[in-house]
Amino acid sequence: MITGASSGLGLELAKQFAQNGYDLAVSGSSERIFEAAETIRSFGVEAYPHQADASEYDGVESFWTFVKDLNRPVEAAVLNVGIGLGGAFAETELEEELRLISINISGTVHTAKRVVQHMVPNGRGKIMVVSSIAATLPTPYETVYGPSKAFGFLFAESLREELRGTGVTVTALLPGPTDTNFHDNAGMGSSEIGSSSKNDKQLVAKQGFEALMNDIDHVIGGDEATKQEAEENKRTPETEKAARHAKRARPEN
Repeated sequence: MITGASSGLGLELAKQFAQNGYDLAVSGSSERIFEAAETIRSFGVEAYPHQADASEYDGVESFWTFVKDLNRPVEAAVLNVGIGLGGAFAETELEEELRLISINISGTVHTAKRVVQHMVPNGRGKIMVVSSIAATLPTPYETVYGPSKAFGFLFAESLREELRGTGVTVTALLPGPTDTNFHDNAGMGSSEIGSSSKNDKQLVAKQGFEALMNDIDHVIGGDEATKQEAEENKRTPETEKAARHAKRARPEN
């Protein structure tokens, strides 16, 4: 099962599973999820699409009910749904930030709870939490988004250790900027990050899938420059990283 699979990285991850013979239950907030299901079926597997609003408790719960009603064990679960929000915190709308938290944090925990309680009794399963390289540094002008992804990363690492020995594994995928509509949707199209070259989404999805299959705790998604940036972030002071990100993420007027 994959959340946020209508387009972008979620759909690319779905293709990776389809190419490897997995049937998929997929969710998305728009009717595009039904088009995505047709794309997935072109790989010779079955796809079960479900439209739901991941910002609401009932939306998350409805997808899990949909999955349960298929009466098939969930062998792998990708918790991919997430949104971004750019702009100065003093100027952004509180409602938008609370919605981001509902999707990126509450929705992740909600879905993970259902998946874990399904997989552990079965004695097997693979869980991927899609975080971001933003989890490795302060993110001014994405001041709520970055911490939400840091939560996802540490949540995945914590859950992985807790589930050790159960047969259920957890992997975090931390993509760098990727060639999807993410930054445009986040209102960051005019920023340096939004307008710069990005990682190939097929490459990022492949790296994530392979890490999940090989029981790796986390993987940086992207090219060598992206991976090197993540390594440098481990050694760079937080204030220096914050200033660098502010320059790249500040909206251009």
